[in-house]
Amino acid sequence: MGTSKPIVWAGSALEDLRRFPEKARSRAGYQLRRIQVGLAPSDWKPMPLVGAGVREIRIHSGREHRILYITRFKEAIYVLHAFEKKTQRTATTDLALAKRRFSEILRYRQLDRS
Repeated sequence: MGTSKPIVWAGSALEDLRRFPEKARSRAGYQLRRIQVGLAPSDWKPMPLVGAGVREIRIHSGREHRILYITRFKEAIYVLHAFEKKTQRTATTDLALAKRRFSEILRYRQLDRS
Protein backbone atom coordinates (compact mmCIF):
# COMPACT_ATOMS: atom_id res chain seq x y z
CA MET A 1 0.00 0.00 0.00
CA GLY A 2 1.18 3.48 -0.84
CA THR A 3 1.22 6.62 1.19
CA SER A 4 -1.81 7.78 3.10
CA LYS A 5 -3.80 10.72 1.72
CA PRO A 6 -5.05 13.18 4.36
CA ILE A 7 -8.77 13.65 4.93
CA VAL A 8 -10.26 17.14 4.85
CA TRP A 9 -13.67 17.41 6.49
CA ALA A 10 -16.13 19.88 4.95
CA GLY A 11 -18.43 21.79 7.29
CA SER A 12 -19.76 19.63 10.12
CA ALA A 13 -19.00 16.28 8.41
CA LEU A 14 -16.59 15.11 11.14
CA GLU A 15 -18.95 16.07 13.96
CA ASP A 16 -21.81 14.38 12.09
CA LEU A 17 -19.80 11.19 11.69
CA ARG A 18 -18.91 11.27 15.39
CA ARG A 19 -22.65 11.13 16.15
CA PHE A 20 -23.01 7.79 14.35
CA PRO A 21 -23.60 4.81 16.67
CA GLU A 22 -20.34 3.10 17.68
CA LYS A 23 -20.69 0.19 15.22
CA ALA A 24 -21.35 2.52 12.26
CA ARG A 25 -18.53 4.86 13.36
CA SER A 26 -16.08 1.96 13.49
CA ARG A 27 -17.10 0.74 10.03
CA ALA A 28 -16.86 4.29 8.67
CA GLY A 29 -13.32 4.64 10.02
CA TYR A 30 -12.29 1.36 8.41
CA GLN A 31 -13.75 2.38 5.03
CA LEU A 32 -12.15 5.83 5.14
CA ARG A 33 -8.79 4.23 5.97
CA ARG A 34 -9.14 1.99 2.90
CA ILE A 35 -9.69 5.09 0.77
CA GLN A 36 -6.69 6.85 2.31
CA VAL A 37 -4.36 4.08 1.16
CA GLY A 38 -5.83 3.92 -2.34
CA LEU A 39 -8.32 1.06 -1.99
CA ALA A 40 -12.03 1.19 -2.77
CA PRO A 41 -14.52 1.00 0.08
CA SER A 42 -16.37 -2.31 0.46
CA ASP A 43 -19.76 -0.86 -0.50
CA TRP A 44 -20.01 2.38 -2.47
CA LYS A 45 -21.72 3.99 -5.42
CA PRO A 46 -21.09 7.08 -7.55
CA MET A 47 -23.09 10.20 -6.72
CA PRO A 48 -22.97 12.30 -9.92
CA LEU A 49 -25.97 14.34 -8.72
CA VAL A 50 -23.67 15.89 -6.12
CA GLY A 51 -20.70 16.42 -8.42
CA ALA A 52 -18.24 14.80 -10.80
CA GLY A 53 -16.24 12.16 -8.96
CA VAL A 54 -18.32 12.22 -5.77
CA ARG A 55 -18.93 8.81 -4.22
CA GLU A 56 -21.04 7.47 -1.40
CA ILE A 57 -19.85 4.93 1.18
CA ARG A 58 -22.77 2.79 2.32
CA ILE A 59 -22.62 1.56 5.90
CA HIS A 60 -25.10 -1.07 7.05
CA SER A 61 -25.19 -1.54 10.83
CA GLY A 62 -28.82 -2.02 11.75
CA ARG A 63 -29.44 1.49 10.48
CA GLU A 64 -28.18 2.97 7.24
CA HIS A 65 -25.40 5.57 7.26
CA ARG A 66 -23.74 7.32 4.36
CA ILE A 67 -20.54 9.27 3.79
CA LEU A 68 -20.21 11.40 0.65
CA TYR A 69 -16.63 12.07 -0.40
CA ILE A 70 -14.32 12.85 -3.30
CA THR A 71 -10.83 11.50 -3.97
CA ARG A 72 -10.05 12.96 -7.38
CA PHE A 73 -7.79 15.72 -6.02
CA LYS A 74 -4.19 14.71 -5.37
CA GLU A 75 -3.77 16.70 -2.16
CA ALA A 76 -6.54 15.15 -0.05
CA ILE A 77 -9.74 13.18 0.30
CA TYR A 78 -12.62 15.57 0.95
CA VAL A 79 -15.49 14.27 3.06
CA LEU A 80 -18.52 16.35 2.07
CA HIS A 81 -21.22 14.93 4.32
CA ALA A 82 -21.95 12.12 6.78
CA PHE A 83 -25.53 11.27 7.70
CA GLU A 84 -28.03 8.63 8.70
CA LYS A 85 -30.31 7.63 5.86
CA LYS A 86 -33.95 7.51 6.95
CA THR A 87 -35.65 6.42 3.71
CA GLN A 88 -34.87 4.51 0.51
CA ARG A 89 -34.04 7.73 -1.35
CA THR A 90 -31.33 10.13 -0.21
CA ALA A 91 -33.03 13.23 1.19
CA THR A 92 -32.94 16.34 -0.99
CA THR A 93 -31.52 18.30 1.96
CA ASP A 94 -28.57 15.89 2.26
CA LEU A 95 -27.86 16.12 -1.48
CA ALA A 96 -28.12 19.93 -1.44
CA LEU A 97 -25.75 20.20 1.53
CA ALA A 98 -23.17 17.93 -0.14
CA LYS A 99 -23.46 19.90 -3.42
CA ARG A 100 -22.92 23.18 -1.59
CA ARG A 101 -19.85 21.83 0.21
CA PHE A 102 -18.48 20.41 -3.04
CA SER A 103 -18.86 23.84 -4.70
CA GLU A 104 -17.10 25.47 -1.73
CA ILE A 105 -14.18 23.06 -2.08
CA LEU A 106 -13.90 23.80 -5.80
CA ARG A 107 -13.89 27.56 -5.07
CA TYR A 108 -11.33 27.14 -2.29
CA ARG A 109 -9.03 25.12 -4.55
CA GLN A 110 -9.28 27.81 -7.26
CA LEU A 111 -8.41 30.56 -4.78
CA ASP A 112 -5.54 28.50 -3.42
CA ARG A 113 -4.00 28.33 -6.90
CA SER A 114 -4.24 32.05 -7.66
